[in-house]
Amino acid sequence: MYREEILGKPFNYGGQAVLEGVMMRGSKAVAVAVRDPKGQIVIHSEPLNARVYGGPIAKLPFLRGLTMLWDSLVLGMRALMFSADIAASEIGGGAMAAQAAAEPMVSADTATGEPKPSVFQGPVMYGTLLFSLAFGIGLFFVTPKLLAQLVQGRTGSVVWGLVAEGVFRLALFVGYIWLIGRLPDIRRVFGYHGAEHKTINAYEAGAPLTVEGVRPFTTAHARCGTAFLLTVVVLSILVFAPLARLPLGWGLAARVLLIPVIAMLGYEFIRFSARHIHNPLMRALIAPSLALQSLTTRPPDDSMLEVAIAALERVLQVEGGLAAD
Repeated sequence: MYREEILGKPFNYGGQAVLEGVMMRGSKAVAVAVRDPKGQIVIHSEPLNARVYGGPIAKLPFLRGLTMLWDSLVLGMRALMFSADIAASEIGGGAMAAQAAAEPMVSADTATGEPKPSVFQGPVMYGTLLFSLAFGIGLFFVTPKLLAQLVQGRTGSVVWGLVAEGVFRLALFVGYIWLIGRLPDIRRVFGYHGAEHKTINAYEAGAPLTVEGVRPFTTAHARCGTAFLLTVVVLSILVFAPLARLPLGWGLAARVLLIPVIAMLGYEFIRFSARHIHNPLMRALIAPSLALQSLTTRPPDDSMLEVAIAALERVLQVEGGLAAD
């Protein structure tokens, strides 16, 4: 399993912000902590798929990226649906809400982290995931090519068409993040994103997992999903360059088919940058990714930090129990 060292501290932990909560994932378990409408923290945790995260494919360059990225998308969507259910619930309605009313912190799973089949499941999740993927591909890969085709037709230059496609893709990506960040609900999600980063940074630095211990750390992190997405956007400009002379239909089809390849390359780059984070050249290369995170993170309040800490502590607890087994 992917396991590196930072200041002598092993890291294989990451996460994602969800509605009023944080998902944390380790090498063996995942946990989602969500603050319900009454202010209680509800947690669900479960072991990860051992075939994906511990099998031979997890050790193969490039292929490991594709399988783990897909599984991460599924986990992320399941966590988001779970958080939406908890955030929209009212105390007294539903088993988890009733538990939350009785205790300051409760779990939606068993003490050993066994998954509940009814949590995060269903065709709605997969339908939403596929729709989101189609929307993202259409907006960030197909639309820039169509707009660039207009520029290429007006200038008669393939080079200008390539430049335009890259500019349009970057502009759409940054503009989309900036636009959704202006929505109040998304701003709160970005606050939890900042809490997730602060908590991971504190853990990797060996700081105590308390609000006071986590608060001083930065909201930027080299392994952030924002960094991965920006890497994919930049790599796509290079990978798509040889396709410039293809007819429009073939060019669009080739771009869609090459997305998994770009994702695998991006995943390997993120791994490589994490291993060499203290190299000055690498710090310069990832500086734009760290800067872009100012759009996807917000300074969290202490209540957000409490949720992120609870999620990470549950992952560490469950993984400790699994290791003991």
